[in-house]
Amino acid sequence: MAIFFTADTHFGDHRTLNIHRRPFSGVADMDAALIAAWNAAVGPDDEVWHLGDVARRLSDVAPLLARLNGRKHLLRGNNDAPAIADVAGWESVRDYIELDIDGTAIVACHYPFRSWNGQHRGTLNLHGHSHGKLKPLPRQYDVGVDAQGFRPVTLAEIRANRPSRPTRTPADAGVQLEP
Repeated sequence: MAIFFTADTHFGDHRTLNIHRRPFSGVADMDAALIAAWNAAVGPDDEVWHLGDVARRLSDVAPLLARLNGRKHLLRGNNDAPAIADVAGWESVRDYIELDIDGTAIVACHYPFRSWNGQHRGTLNLHGHSHGKLKPLPRQYDVGVDAQGFRPVTLAEIRANRPSRPTRTPADAGVQLEP
């Protein structure tokens, strides 16, 4: 079992295409690419921490979760309705968590922090919200799809591949879509 992180999928949200200049021809293309990339990376028994802003419409969340591999946890974002906690398919829903993954302490939330618990003792801050546009502090990582090649990533990938700028196309991230 592997542990993955992601954020800011914004499934079904046409505004994300324009505001964040995602390289997709439309919402259906974006959603298909995000689902394909997720399922190419994540296996059925893997764990995924989604750090918020899942989808535009609450009614879309349960069908999406059913199509996505892995056991899914949510850390709510500013665009997630309170009722998202009641949607079938989440293992857990909360706003903030402190994790230890193979000896690495992590503070995770939708929002990036200016300071966080354990910051000066090596604890990492994983976040979404900024869509790859925020200059990170040391040990701070944006796990959102715009900053991580439009797919969930493991802690090892996050630490090894801090991009100098976000990946702009699914092909740049190695995502191959089925015809």
